[in-house]
Amino acid sequence: MSKTAVVYFSGYGHTKRIAEFVAEGAQAELIAIDENGDIAESAWDTLNNADAIIFGAPTYMGSYPWQFKKFADATSKVWFTRGWQDKVFGGFTNSASLNGDKQVTLIALQTLASQHGGIWVSLGLAPSNTLASSREDVNNLGGSVGLLVQSPSDAGAEAIPSGDLETARQYGERVAAVAARFA
Repeated sequence: MSKTAVVYFSGYGHTKRIAEFVAEGAQAELIAIDENGDIAESAWDTLNNADAIIFGAPTYMGSYPWQFKKFADATSKVWFTRGWQDKVFGGFTNSASLNGDKQVTLIALQTLASQHGGIWVSLGLAPSNTLASSREDVNNLGGSVGLLVQSPSDAGAEAIPSGDLETARQYGERVAAVAARFA
């Protein structure tokens, strides 16, 4: 069994709901980045002691929001000592559009993990890309680098498609399983 932490920022509640599904799959501890871009001081110990860290942030204007960026910049203290070297990492993002430039955000999360010397875990699921596919199917957005989720802009977190939520749960399981292989 590996220890996994999901650290995320959620501006409107959609990313929080996704983080909960990812954490359920990974049996992970949730760490929320607050509206000021900070995490609790004790959360740093959780991240440092985790075997795997999963980053989560919405995609705003083609990247993650400043609150996540502030957290990412704060990890430079850990980077300097190589404290997260060889940890397992994953990441997820959501936006209102089906595409919404989410891939750019995932690559930024992957780059952050790579700067820490981490081992990135891909989504590992085939896309649901047939004519019969629906938003209730797993990986219906066809992601591969990490978890992609669509959150309707005119509805709350309860309107996130069930296929995206199941994909989130399965991705959490995958990251935790990969981390267990290294633990």
